[in-house]
This record gives sequence, C-alpha cells and structure tokens, in this order.
Amino acid sequence: MAHFDDIYELAADNYGLITSAEAKNLGVAKSELNRWVGMGRLLKRGQGVYKLVRYVPTEYDRYAEAVALVGDGSFLFGEAVLAMHGLALANPRHISVGTTKRVRRELPEWVQPVTVSGRTVTSYEGIPSQSLAEAILECRGIVMGERLKSAVEDARREGLITKDEFEHLRKELS
Repeated sequence: MAHFDDIYELAADNYGLITSAEAKNLGVAKSELNRWVGMGRLLKRGQGVYKLVRYVPTEYDRYAEAVALVGDGSFLFGEAVLAMHGLALANPRHISVGTTKRVRRELPEWVQPVTVSGRTVTSYEGIPSQSLAEAILECRGIVMGERLKSAVEDARREGLITKDEFEHLRKELS
C-alpha cells in the first residue's frame, strides 16, 4: 500500500491525475497501476493517464486531463484558455491543446490537439497553458470582437495580464 500512498499524494496535487511516467519515477510499475484499475482505485483515462476514483472534482479537472492526455510538453491553447478563466463567454465544444509534436495516440472527441510552435507557455492553476494575452489574440475571428475586448478588460481587472499586455491587446483589437 505504500506505493499507492505515494501515487495518491502526487495525484491529489494534480487534479487526481497520474501518468505512467510519473508513477515510474516513484518506482511503481505499470502492472501495479493496472492492478489498481482492476481493484477500482484508479480509472484509466487514456494512454498512460490514470485518475483517482476517490477525488473531489474541481472546475479545472477537464483542462488538466486534456493536457495530460495529449502528453508531455502540451498546454492549453486558444479558446480553452479563455474558457478556463471564464472570459469572453467562451464555451468551446473541444478543449484545444497545443503541442510541438505529432500526436498519434487516440484521444476523446472533446480533446483537440493543435500542432504549434513558438508560443509562450505559462501555467495557470498548475496547468500548462498558452499565455492569456496570446490566447486572446489567437481567438480573433473565432470569438466575437466585443467579447474579446471585454475579456481584455476583465483579465486586467482580475490581474491575469500585465499593464503592457493590456495596452498591447487594446491596440490589436481596436
């Protein structure tokens, strides 16, 4: 049980998620993860991604899970970043996840990988993400202009973007 306690500690701080790579770093074999799936302690969410069965969900779970499912080096992208912050009334059907690699694994239909390069990656609520300023600009032509302008105002008021980013975004969106 000591191994499961280690898994639980790590997953509890990561929206209930653990990857097989993280488990391996803790000295836990993939066969042991599969045994816990069989015992009903973990759920297999995708290739190499597991979730604790006994975990209190949060509003950010689906974003963290989408990033974990796409794999290492991935991050929330575009409209998903706005939706995570409750900006621009964004409610995308798919969660876009940016990655610099080709994604060959099978993903749920609600996760949409986007191959990109040269993006500023940061972290919001512990979830790798495109910077909010870049995400707002990325959404031009997808989200109504007035909603994006409102999102810029809201983001500045909430301290999600700097004063310089605020000024730059106002110029770009006018």
